[in-house]
Amino acid sequence: MLKALKKLFGKEDAAAQAAATPAPVVTPPPAVAVPAPSIAQSFEAPAVGTPPPSPQPEPGPRQQAASNSKPRRERKPKPQASLWKPEDFVVEAQEGKTRFHDFKLSNELMHAIHDLGFPYCTPIQAQVLGYTLRGQDAIGRAQTGTGKTAAFLISIIAQLQQTPPPKERYMGEPRALIIAPTRELVVQIAKDAAALTKYSGLNVMTFVGGMDFDKQLKSLEARHCDILVATPGRLLDFQQRGEVHLDMVEVMVLDEADRMLDMGFIPQVRQIIRQTPPKSERQTLLFSATFTDDVMNLAKQWTTNPAIVEIEPENVASETVEQHVYAVAGSDKYKLLYNLVTQNNWQRVMVFANRKDEVRRIEERLVRDGINAAQLSGDVPQHKRIRTLENFREGRVTVLVATDVAGRGIHIDGISHVINFTLPEDPDDYVHRIGRTGRAGSNGVSISFAGEDDSYQLPGIEQLLGRKISCEMPPEALLKPVPRKGQ
Repeated sequence: MLKALKKLFGKEDAAAQAAATPAPVVTPPPAVAVPAPSIAQSFEAPAVGTPPPSPQPEPGPRQQAASNSKPRRERKPKPQASLWKPEDFVVEAQEGKTRFHDFKLSNELMHAIHDLGFPYCTPIQAQVLGYTLRGQDAIGRAQTGTGKTAAFLISIIAQLQQTPPPKERYMGEPRALIIAPTRELVVQIAKDAAALTKYSGLNVMTFVGGMDFDKQLKSLEARHCDILVATPGRLLDFQQRGEVHLDMVEVMVLDEADRMLDMGFIPQVRQIIRQTPPKSERQTLLFSATFTDDVMNLAKQWTTNPAIVEIEPENVASETVEQHVYAVAGSDKYKLLYNLVTQNNWQRVMVFANRKDEVRRIEERLVRDGINAAQLSGDVPQHKRIRTLENFREGRVTVLVATDVAGRGIHIDGISHVINFTLPEDPDDYVHRIGRTGRAGSNGVSISFAGEDDSYQLPGIEQLLGRKISCEMPPEALLKPVPRKGQ
């Protein structure tokens, strides 16, 4: 006991001495501009309103327990204020465009938006934020690359900043939950969330399958989870082990609901949603590339009087993507692919195939023939998928071969060409594939190989696009045999 008292008073003396000593003045470095990701494209949109503060949520039953609760730690302090001030972010008002200044967003959030180089809202951002910042549920339909991720992230951050967290709170109780169908999309959303929460002191965590469970658990136990981005299966793993509780979720986002339907995840999503507060006590945002009857039925079950935001592009496929179709025999497809890449010295190309075994064979042949290639499919472990994407982003991989499921959530600037080695069975997948290029205002090229086994998919694609795509015969030079190693 005496030793403990000495230790206690020793700490108090040290604390008093530290308080008496003036702290050195530290000048933090100025904010560094970060290159804008794909969600930074600017589109015209109507002006919208500004949000009032949201009501404070009632604490859940576990917040009232005091005896057998898990350790609760102090919140991560906000980053030290930098030299940045709102006057540094000047954006001129333009007719037909909505600025982020037109909403009541905190200085911390505006600082992050400034760093990312977002001067004006995209159409879906302008319209969605006009509703969600007032606390209303929303259903959004827009093409990939239109900025929907930033729309729901900005709304989440604003909500969490306006409503203080309860004083008593478990580590594994997120205040915002984002569910996405693929691991790549979860990682991309979390990366965007980390950039937007840079100055807010909010913690972003990801739960994805294929990664070390214990490592994710340690991260959860080390700090409070404010924004959780997860795939359905891994989130259920954490829930069933009692590591995550969803009764404090204030905002829930379902991204790419149509893809979750296609992949059979809806039963798992239903299990997850049953653990969150009733829909009348949480804000729910649902996003989908298409509004099928099934998607709208789900939205009706999970939202309350949602605002419906539909962004109809002038063209289904971006005007920045030049589209070609080569009529080619199946046996000549690989020769055409090899010669296109090598003769033109392309440096960042995505190749799509319909099946995982096709993806594997294409990647193996490219590597064997001296091309820096890698594959993405459901069979590739998650840690390898993340490393592959980073290598592709950094230019260490020239050709990335992927299935539709693996490639759906990839947002990498600078992809010059997309090649459809096989035409997709679903015309919507064609639009998503070619949308990997021509992003952030740059131009891109898509080339589709139409063989005897998949050319019948063209009419459906042309119907979706609303126009014909002329079919060409590839030049003879692109069909020459692939040289053997050593020749």
